[in-house]
Amino acid sequence: MDSIEKVSRRYRNFTRVSAALLYAVAVSMALNFFWEPGGIYASGVTGFAQLMSTVLARMGITFLGTPFWLVALNLPLFILAWRKIGHHFTWFTILAVVLSSLLLHFSPIRKLTVDPILCAIFGALFNGAGTGFALRSGISTGGLDILGIVLRKKTGKSVGSINIAFNALIVLLSGFIYSWPHALYSALGIFINGRVIDMIYTQDQRLQVIIVTNHPRTVIVGIQEQMRRGITIMHDAEGAYRHEEKTVLLTVISQYELRDLTDVMHESDAHAFVSVTPTVRILGHYYEPKRE
Repeated sequence: MDSIEKVSRRYRNFTRVSAALLYAVAVSMALNFFWEPGGIYASGVTGFAQLMSTVLARMGITFLGTPFWLVALNLPLFILAWRKIGHHFTWFTILAVVLSSLLLHFSPIRKLTVDPILCAIFGALFNGAGTGFALRSGISTGGLDILGIVLRKKTGKSVGSINIAFNALIVLLSGFIYSWPHALYSALGIFINGRVIDMIYTQDQRLQVIIVTNHPRTVIVGIQEQMRRGITIMHDAEGAYRHEEKTVLLTVISQYELRDLTDVMHESDAHAFVSVTPTVRILGHYYEPKRE
């Protein structure tokens, strides 16, 4: 069992390192090929790093560019993650941010197009894909991701309002610093970036699952062993067609666990009736996988 756990841990670590590298490549392409040449600002801390670089460059300070500020602005958030989230999680987050900074610094800026709309869209596609894959692999890309995880663990609430306010500030500042049309293009890029992340990283979307089964014990064992989810059991249910006695199981899972649930049901009771619906809000205890 120990050897299996070691192999599993090594595989997870390899996946996270690969995700950190993929994110670094994606964000460097987004910035150096599209956003920087097009005068488009990213969301979150990356966008603020671009703003700092732009302001200082106009003051004649060109050696403190976006790569420097990307790391500098994340430093206090690394400390917060180390104390409040987990050491392994923080190390992989640092790796993702540092790799991004290095690739941004050493890869040349190339003007593939001067159309700001195309720059906003394609930059968002690259950055959103890299960020979504990183989050799905269990690592953070730094910035407001860390703050969101800490607040969700402490209060159970998301950091959505903070994200909106921070990104609105970036759009406004980019309008004053660069130009108002480019501020609107930046808003477009931020919106597309968020949608792409949502399409790839769906772990925080929760689903209510109702299972009607003749083999409740087998299903319960499968779900609890493979997914570690609590289950409510409702006995004495009856099928209206054949009037057979059934058991109804109720649980809540994340969207990311839907494939695991499908596998469990195929193994434990392939003929069970399963209904899956989105859930808006949960009150009470809901297990959040611990980040290493």
